[in-house]
Amino acid sequence: MGEENFIKFLGTGGARFVVARQLRRSAGVWYELNGVKILMDPGPGSLVTLAKSRPHLDPVTLNAILLTHRHIDHSNDINILIEAMTDGGKKKHGRVFAPIDCLENDPVILRYIRSFPEEIQILEEEKEYAVDSGLLFRTSIRHDHPVETYGIHFLLPEGQISHMIDTAYFDDLLDDYRDAKILILHVVRYEDRGDRARGIYHLNLDNAREIISAIRPRLAILTHFGMTMLQKKPWILAQQLSDETGVEVKAASDGLTLNVEEYLKSEKIMN
Repeated sequence: MGEENFIKFLGTGGARFVVARQLRRSAGVWYELNGVKILMDPGPGSLVTLAKSRPHLDPVTLNAILLTHRHIDHSNDINILIEAMTDGGKKKHGRVFAPIDCLENDPVILRYIRSFPEEIQILEEEKEYAVDSGLLFRTSIRHDHPVETYGIHFLLPEGQISHMIDTAYFDDLLDDYRDAKILILHVVRYEDRGDRARGIYHLNLDNAREIISAIRPRLAILTHFGMTMLQKKPWILAQQLSDETGVEVKAASDGLTLNVEEYLKSEKIMN
């Protein structure tokens, strides 16, 4: 792996109130691994954020766009990003990965644009995919969320990077994500306020503590914050989790760039 291997958090907002008011951006995550460039979940403002990013992140250079589910905070900019990746449809380029319900019934990927990329591959539960010869990923078990949703495990020789997308907590997550060296968690809620009964299917801080304690990755990153998490200052909560679990925990901020190699190669785990 080289110096180009990084994860850039284009946005860290993750609930209707936060996204609608852009208290945190909702632009998704840029992965650059083994020279392969992937944009995950281009929500509202993704294209503009890429254009303003320093250093500049050019969507024409993308190898793939990965859409984990069709909720608007994850998918709003999917069509314009497909156009950008394919240079306005002039260049048949790149792959798109998405669950089937992003293309059927109430589709978020428009029909006229589906011929622009090299191919669109349908995400299914616990299946392995090749972005190209340089990078493989595996989908997680299906998450407990109102629409078809999967987390992503990037499979690198140095170790696994896992991104646990929106879900309510259930015990099988611990086994599915057990091999993560870097674990990214969408922690929307500070606490459970009868969430399931209210139709809210997201992780809270107690869930994150349980997951991190059980899996013990080399690094855990909290992101996709709702209002209750922002009010409690995620960077303070992350430090508290580090102290409680003995695992290094960071709270992502808009624009945070993470050097992947530092954590995949290091054997260091906090005590």
